[in-house]
Amino acid sequence: MNHSTPTQFEHDTFKLVARRLIPFLFVCYIVAFLDRVNVGFAKLQMATDLHLSDSVYGFGAGIFFIGYFIFEVPSNIILEKVGARRWIARIMITWGVISSAFVFTNSIAWGAIAKAFNCTDAEFTFYLLRFLLGVSEAGFFPGVILYLTYWFPSSRRAKMTALFMTAVAIANVVGAPVSGAIMQYMHNFSGLRGWQWLFLLEGLPSIIMGVLVLLLLDNGPANAKWLTTQQRDTLAQRLHHDNQHKQGGGHNFISAFQDGRVWALAIAYFCAMVGFYAVNFWMPTMIQELGVDSTDFLKVGLLSMIPWGVAAVVMVVVGSHADRTGERRWHAASGMFISAVGMIMLAIAGKQPIYGMIGLTLITSGTLTFMCTFWSLPTAFLSGTAAAAGIAWINSVGNLGGHFGPDMIGRIRESTNSSAVAFVVLAGLAVVGGAIILLLPKAKQA
Repeated sequence: MNHSTPTQFEHDTFKLVARRLIPFLFVCYIVAFLDRVNVGFAKLQMATDLHLSDSVYGFGAGIFFIGYFIFEVPSNIILEKVGARRWIARIMITWGVISSAFVFTNSIAWGAIAKAFNCTDAEFTFYLLRFLLGVSEAGFFPGVILYLTYWFPSSRRAKMTALFMTAVAIANVVGAPVSGAIMQYMHNFSGLRGWQWLFLLEGLPSIIMGVLVLLLLDNGPANAKWLTTQQRDTLAQRLHHDNQHKQGGGHNFISAFQDGRVWALAIAYFCAMVGFYAVNFWMPTMIQELGVDSTDFLKVGLLSMIPWGVAAVVMVVVGSHADRTGERRWHAASGMFISAVGMIMLAIAGKQPIYGMIGLTLITSGTLTFMCTFWSLPTAFLSGTAAAAGIAWINSVGNLGGHFGPDMIGRIRESTNSSAVAFVVLAGLAVVGGAIILLLPKAKQA
C-alpha cells in the first residue's frame, strides 16, 4: 500500500470507524463534562443554601483536580493494560454515582472530622465529594485520546479529536439551559432543592452510558467484529507506518518522563487550563452579574449557550484546517493568544454585558481551539506505554490549573469584590502557554 496517497478504500474505512466511534465517545464526554462543571450552576443556589463563601466555592470547585492529578497516570496505564472497554465503563459508572451523591451535601454530620479541617459539615462534604469525583473521573479524557491513537493515524487525529472535544462546548450549550431549567422549575419538588435535583438528574446519564460502554465499545480494531479482515489490515498497516515515523519518542513508561517535550507540553497545558476552568466554573456567576435576575436561572443558562455555541463551530473549523495543512503549533498557540485577549476584555469590561459576552466567547473559542489541536503534538512522538503515560501526565499536570484558576478567582473576589486582577494574571499565563508551544522543536507530524 502506498502510504503517501491513501486509497478510496482507506478513506472509506476511516469514515466507517469515525461514524462508529466518534458519536458514541462524544456522548460519553458530554455527560462527563457536565458532571464536572455543573457545580457552576449549582453554586447560584447552593452557595446561599449552604452558606458557602466565594473562597470556599472556588476551592471546592478546584479540589476536583487534585484527585484527578493523583490518579490520572495510574488510571491511563491500567486502561492500556486491561482494555478501554472495561476501564472507561468503570470510570463512568463511579463518577455518575459520586455526582449523584451531591444530593446529600447538607445531610451528613461529620462532627469532629469537619472541625479538624476548620470546615462546616456541608463544606467538608462538598470538598470530599469534589475530590472523589476527580479521583473517579481520572483517566477518562486522556484514555480517550490514547484510544483514538489505536484507530487513527496522526494525519487524521486532529479533526477526530476536535469532533470528540466539541462535546466540551455542546455539554455547555445543552447543559447550561437544562441546568438552569432544572434549578428553576424543580426547586422544592418532592422536598429537594433545585441544586439537588441538578446533581441527581445529571449524574444518572453517566451510569447509563457506562453500562453501554461495556456493551458497545471495542478495545481496538483487532476486536471490532463490524470491520472486515481487509479493513482491519488496512488500519493495522497505516497505524504501524505512523508509529514507525514518530520522531525521537520512546515507547515505554520511563521514556515519557525523560522527554523534555512532555514536560514543556504539560506546562503549556497548565497555562491553558488555569484560565479555562476559572472561566468555566465562574461563568454562570459572571453572566448573572451582567444584569440577570438572581432567580432567573434559565436565562443564565440561555446566555451561557452563546460563548459555547460559537466555540463549538470554531474548534471544528480550526481542527479541520489543521489536518488539511498539517500544521499544529501555530493553530494551538493562536488559540491561547485569542483567549488572552478575551481575558483582558473581561478585566477591563467589568459588568458591561456586550463586552463581557464577547470576552467570554473569545476565551471559550480560543481555549477549545487550543485543546483540539494541542493533542496532536504529544501523539506525534509518543507511542505504546509512553503514549499512555505521557498523555496522562500532560493532562494531569495541565489540569492542576483547574484547581488554581477557580480558587484564585474565589479568593480575589472575596478580598477585592472584583475579578479584574485575576483575569490579568490569567491572560499572562495564556500568552506564556502559547509561547511555549511555538518554541517547541518542530516535528514532522506536528
